[in-house]
Amino acid sequence: MTQPISVAFVDDHPVLLSGMTQLFAASEEFRVVGIGRRAEDIVDLARTVRPDVIVLDLSMPGRTLEAVAEVANLNGPTKLLAFTASTDIDAAIATLEAGAVGYVLKGSTIEELSEAIRRVRDGETYITPVFAAQVVASLRRKTGARAVPRVVFSKREEEVLRHLLRGSTNKEIAEALSISDKTVKHYMTVLIQKLNVRNRVEVVLAAQELESSGRLGRSAPLN
Repeated sequence: MTQPISVAFVDDHPVLLSGMTQLFAASEEFRVVGIGRRAEDIVDLARTVRPDVIVLDLSMPGRTLEAVAEVANLNGPTKLLAFTASTDIDAAIATLEAGAVGYVLKGSTIEELSEAIRRVRDGETYITPVFAAQVVASLRRKTGARAVPRVVFSKREEEVLRHLLRGSTNKEIAEALSISDKTVKHYMTVLIQKLNVRNRVEVVLAAQELESSGRLGRSAPLN
């Protein structure tokens, strides 16, 4: 039987915190292992409880982005997902750059929040779809001057890159290429290292630059 996804919630709005906790605790897919109300609780939960995912608000007492960065630097199992009302592009980028791997707008459905938790637990980056294009466009402008390394990809690495450019999830890539989810995650790690970037979003941005410059398509033999 698949283990439930362990999740903690940190939000200083008591009604929202209680509502999210009850909804997810009632699901067999998830296991609520902690709650918090201040930025420092993010770090405490990551150090002591080590949930798969911490869902956190951005606007609450304490230094939230510093807490996000501290947890990201722990290199532990916990992924950070912002659940916020802020549609400020700069705030979203700062949150992702600090180390969060998800950004979901409040007002989203419980189904979308659940999907976001699944995706970030599986090593993907998730941004609310209606907001994602703006964030990616802004990130691309911000990093546009950065030189993308001249690297040679294996045929399989290039296939993974092309699926990423289409917006495919790890599961969809695995099914399309007849490989396991674990193998897809391995290729993601290799691509992050080869492209000298920090996360899945930046892999996609670098791939876009390579494709536009005609440097995607010169692959080495499959490995």
